[in-house]
Amino acid sequence: MEEKIFKGKKNGMLVLISIILVYVLGIAGCIVGASGILGSNMANTVLLAICISIMCVAWIPLLGLKVLKPQEALVLTLFGKYVTTLKEDGFYFVNPFCSSVNPAAKTKLKQSGDVGGNGLQSMLALSAGGEGASSTSVEVGVSNKISLKIMTLNNNRQKINDCLGNPIEIGIAVTWRVVDTAKAVFNVDNYKEFLSLQCDSALRNVVRVYPYDVAPNVDTTGDGKADEGSLRGSSEVVAEKIRDEIQLRVEEAGIEILEARITYLAYAPEIAAVMLQRQQASAIIDARKMIVDGAVGMVEMALERLNENNIVELDEERKAAMVSNLLVVLCGNHDAQPVVNSGSLY
Repeated sequence: MEEKIFKGKKNGMLVLISIILVYVLGIAGCIVGASGILGSNMANTVLLAICISIMCVAWIPLLGLKVLKPQEALVLTLFGKYVTTLKEDGFYFVNPFCSSVNPAAKTKLKQSGDVGGNGLQSMLALSAGGEGASSTSVEVGVSNKISLKIMTLNNNRQKINDCLGNPIEIGIAVTWRVVDTAKAVFNVDNYKEFLSLQCDSALRNVVRVYPYDVAPNVDTTGDGKADEGSLRGSSEVVAEKIRDEIQLRVEEAGIEILEARITYLAYAPEIAAVMLQRQQASAIIDARKMIVDGAVGMVEMALERLNENNIVELDEERKAAMVSNLLVVLCGNHDAQPVVNSGSLY
């Protein structure tokens, strides 16, 4: 389905003024015919009948008057056949028998543009509270106009297993807009629901390739070599892959995906506590390793300085005792309690 953009003259104001003039002349004709000014009863009756007939059908062209604000579009069909799309803002006159089509007009997702509109609808949507405000609202003055503005879809959090099988919860925000109204209306049943479902599918397809955190022997790029890609550490790369995946799936719906961002990322509640303990254990091990490395370096430096300055000569047994005492002092969790030896060293 190819989009046909209306390129003719708008003529909305001209037609409106003409209809007003027709009604003014019709009312004047009715007054003249009813007052008998023409003299002949036949002439007065004919004039009155013509004026009343014209006024009875003159309202039909009013159905062809369409007003569009900036960044709005209207898809028109005539007896089931796609005719044209109005995209520029202005006051249009089209065939009065044309009807506007937008299957997603009543669809309310968790996205910008769907909650709001007029004050009453905003109040009703907000009063629903929480997630219900984004998916359920009372229809007030639903319009078939298609918004061409940039919109943001905040998809619900999903529980997905990463490449290691760990369940995680992840949520994304997708920035999108309609670029082809004909495809959006006629190629899919409901382009808003279609976008939401494709976002879920694409997110699941991308997340299963990455671990939550950096893991050994994991290939996330597909080149056959292990790398350090992860959902937590490579969020920009993951977001770009999600955007490309969604764009590939919604191309036929006339939708352009501008950006996709991860808004929430965490382990699922059933394993969150265990994973926290694992991270704490890993941090403790790394800290201990650093402490031991530093302590060994300090002991080695102390022995070298003692030998260089000939402060004291120690045999192997005394060196071992000294090393043991220094390591206990430097690696201990508590401050050491010194013991002063007032007797002989030997």
